[in-house]
Amino acid sequence: MVPTPPASVPAPRGPLPEGDLVRQWYETELGWATASGPPLQLLTGLRFDVLQMPAEAGYAVLRRLGDALPKGPVALAGDLLQLLVAAGSADELPGLLDWLEWGSLALDLTAFGVGGRITAPPPPTGPGPQGAARWLRPPEPGCEVEPTLPAFTGFGRRADTNQGAGGTGADFVRLVDTAATQCHRVRLLRACAQPLAFS
Repeated sequence: MVPTPPASVPAPRGPLPEGDLVRQWYETELGWATASGPPLQLLTGLRFDVLQMPAEAGYAVLRRLGDALPKGPVALAGDLLQLLVAAGSADELPGLLDWLEWGSLALDLTAFGVGGRITAPPPPTGPGPQGAARWLRPPEPGCEVEPTLPAFTGFGRRADTNQGAGGTGADFVRLVDTAATQCHRVRLLRACAQPLAFS
């Protein structure tokens, strides 16, 4: 019979499970709120909102805006690209699309704000499961995320708060207009690729 250790000596603990390591990275290293999974979820509307679009449109947005877009985190979740934007931006999206005259068109452009959540990609240092969400441009531990995010600063004004983040001040209005244009382009290309049905 193997003797049991005294109650005052804690039993040895093994390494943290993978899910706990990921949660610890988000909560401790980044200070982001999470929700239990599986998979682990990031809560939106607190430190950031998320602008989501088809990946094809998202890659075109990143190419077109280039250095004009603040260098905030960008994730890929399946065939969807997710850009982190300033908290509160999701509330502005419907009115902004109307103001930009995109409101009457069906676009695959959505935003997650207060009460929303997205799947947490694994930290960039560790491989994730095949097909899982992943960071294209990961957040940097020890750095505040807010200054790196596109922000709504009013219709047509520069987002000068983003100047210190390495961007040239592209604001949320410009980002949304470019994203709507690219989402519409992708939708038209997909419609043209469909065979015509005659009855």
